[in-house]
Amino acid sequence: MKKIVGATLLVAFTAAAQQIGQNTAGANGTATFSASTQLVVETVTVKDKSGKPVEGLTAKDFTITEDGMPQTIRFFEYQKLPLPGAQPLPAKTGEVAPLARLPKTQLAAETPGNLKYRDKRLLALYFDMSNMPVADQLRSFDAARKFIETNLTPEDMVALMAYQGGAVQVLQDFTNDRDRLLSIIGTLIVGEDQNSGDDATADTGAAFGQDDTEFNLFNTDRQLSALQTAAKMLGNLNEKKALIYFASGLRLNGLDNQAQLHATINAAIRAGVSFWPIDARGLVASAPLGDATRGSPGGIGMYNGSSAMAMINNFQRSQDTLYSIAADTGGKALLDYNDLTRGITQAQESMSSYYIVGYYTSNGALDGKFRRIKISLTGDLSASLDYRQGYYAGKQFAKFTAAEKDRQLEDAFMLPDPVTELPIAMELDYFQLNRAEYFVPLVVKIPGSELALAKKGGAEHTLLDFMGEIKDDFGTTVTNLRDKYDIKLSDETAAELAKKPIEYDTGFTLLPGKYKFKFLARDSETGRIGTYETPFVIPNLNKEDKRVPISSVVLSSQRVDMKAALYNAAAKDKGQSESVNPLVQDGQKLIPSVTRVFKKTGDLYVYLQAYQQTAPSAQPLVAFVTFYRGQIKAFETPPMEVKESLNNRLKTTPLKFSLALSKLPAGPYTCQVTVLDPMSQKANFWQAPVMLIP
Repeated sequence: MKKIVGATLLVAFTAAAQQIGQNTAGANGTATFSASTQLVVETVTVKDKSGKPVEGLTAKDFTITEDGMPQTIRFFEYQKLPLPGAQPLPAKTGEVAPLARLPKTQLAAETPGNLKYRDKRLLALYFDMSNMPVADQLRSFDAARKFIETNLTPEDMVALMAYQGGAVQVLQDFTNDRDRLLSIIGTLIVGEDQNSGDDATADTGAAFGQDDTEFNLFNTDRQLSALQTAAKMLGNLNEKKALIYFASGLRLNGLDNQAQLHATINAAIRAGVSFWPIDARGLVASAPLGDATRGSPGGIGMYNGSSAMAMINNFQRSQDTLYSIAADTGGKALLDYNDLTRGITQAQESMSSYYIVGYYTSNGALDGKFRRIKISLTGDLSASLDYRQGYYAGKQFAKFTAAEKDRQLEDAFMLPDPVTELPIAMELDYFQLNRAEYFVPLVVKIPGSELALAKKGGAEHTLLDFMGEIKDDFGTTVTNLRDKYDIKLSDETAAELAKKPIEYDTGFTLLPGKYKFKFLARDSETGRIGTYETPFVIPNLNKEDKRVPISSVVLSSQRVDMKAALYNAAAKDKGQSESVNPLVQDGQKLIPSVTRVFKKTGDLYVYLQAYQQTAPSAQPLVAFVTFYRGQIKAFETPPMEVKESLNNRLKTTPLKFSLALSKLPAGPYTCQVTVLDPMSQKANFWQAPVMLIP
């Protein structure tokens, strides 16, 4: 069971968060100079009159213009690819056992100036599991297996990708290891880690995909958006790439999907990817009124032929989209053909030797407009040239459309490495609610000085975007989080932001287990993004029999009135969130410090819960807090006997402390909380480092 019970955003002043803002803010009055340039990479195939590749050309033999302006070639490389079948890999003998579990990886990018796959042919086999029935899936897998067994050459590098459960999964990075490729294909055939192509399958991939309620309204949009994600992954490589797209058709819904279709094609053009769709249905001979998988249409359409004509039109429309994305990206669609392997070999045969030509464009405007490219040979050289006719320039964040901003969030969330443009501090805790569920409060702090930059740019408000995802130990997405907040940047608010942090607060109900939580925040005025990823474990306290079961320990320097929250993301659940969240009591919320840095002039609040569910009745507990400096005890509170407990089956006993820090000298300490049960002779303790500052 999972549930988000509420979310709030507030400006909360603490010494710890203030220090974050001071450490990350730039020096005032410092002149900053910045420069940017765009590297444009083109792959050019040069053939003579007989259709053979022309070798031996140099950069001086080419001229390039962009929108009529001559460009200077800065990077030049020749990729020599023998014809397919000239030197096949040794034939595979014997059966290949499937992998125990499918790997979840990202495509490895090339380092600047280094062609990782020099003289290699890159083929990405992409399986759209969201709309392929089982029979079509098996035909697709069999075609891929047949190609790998009989047509793979030493120059071919194959990657395996799949779209299912709303996520793009990279099952295998580019390799020509036939055994590994066949083992993964075998794993797909036996159904490991998938649910018969059902689009409702839980997200088990490494890439964050689209969700039914948050990102797209139509299944076709999700399929096209997933293709766009795959194209952007392949765009990290400079060589020519062919994406072989296995699907059971792809039908547009009138004009509703045109925007996403254009975005997908544009992304493929930018990335130098050609789509080679393969209709996994093969040559279809369907009954005029449908097969046994659907009910009779009924009505007069059964007799005048309109029902049969509608079925034929729907089928043809699903193929028209496949043809369109192939033609617009330089590929070719395989339609109405039962030997699906032929579609892969067509893509393989189309990729002959070519030149990689790179230049830094003289037009540095980030306007997102199309730039037309013309490449020709100098002198008396005569040959046919095949290359990308243009590209779309980059775009500044301020000129992004709403759809482009959503795509930026998804792309940043999907990156394996953290984005650190916006500093983030985060804390997760757990408190047991009942025998099965635990409440997990999440607190995220962002230096307000970072958001104040938007005010300096003349903005009157800034929009904060928050995105989160929790995955279990098996990589399955348990729940997603998406929130937006609009903050007005008046002169008074901007002055407060310069010295106070922004705090985002929400919570979840989860079961015991191991999880991985990833969180993203973006200032939508400046486009700056920060991500934070951390593993966390919720123990099963029902099985704790040697020590006193306790919750997480929350250290805080402040309590705030719930009315002080600037925004409430779940006002309709406010009463529920207050009753579930143990940090909310009597209309006030205890704010975890996150960084555990405290000022000596303030107080330290300590809160935790102990559980006595195995005891016949709640017994008094004894607890105290100790501060250690190294191995020396610097301070200890008198033992506190707690007799009151909540009226629930867990016999929850809240433990609260309020400490004045003025008597302790500044410096690092180890804070320890000890809980004793005199009746059962059990104990438990918790430790964490803290810092006191003047």
